[in-house]
Amino acid sequence: MSTANQINVLYVDDEVHNLTSFKAGFRRIFNVFTANSAIEGRKILESELIHVIITDQRMPVTTGIEFLESVIPDFPDPIRILLTGYADINAVIDAINKGQVYKYIQKPWMDEDLRINIEKAYEIYSLRQQNRELTEQLILANKQLEYLLRQNLQP
Repeated sequence: MSTANQINVLYVDDEVHNLTSFKAGFRRIFNVFTANSAIEGRKILESELIHVIITDQRMPVTTGIEFLESVIPDFPDPIRILLTGYADINAVIDAINKGQVYKYIQKPWMDEDLRINIEKAYEIYSLRQQNRELTEQLILANKQLEYLLRQNLQP
């Protein structure tokens, strides 16, 4: 993907070795931001344009789902991916329903699979942005047409 190095990815995990591994594996492909807590992740979201958020599910204080759910009102656009080393069907259901998660991936991740999922997530992000822009253009064009129509109908 030619735009891969323009993709800003935030990875939130309380395990430092996972953050280090992720950054080492993907820093040459994506713009990687890492945080070891939900609070730190939110600070990054407030200062950087993030396209894809990846978070671990099991973290102290705030779970991955709670973090994703908490950022949706302020940062609805990034596509969300949940990583976990545990198979928990309730977490999967909550991830989809509460955290609006695009993908649920089990640890340990396979670099190639995760890379592809990040790129696909960015495609969705990009398409949503394009759709929003086109909708705004269409609304503006309709307003202009309505104005011209009113001008032509006046005697």
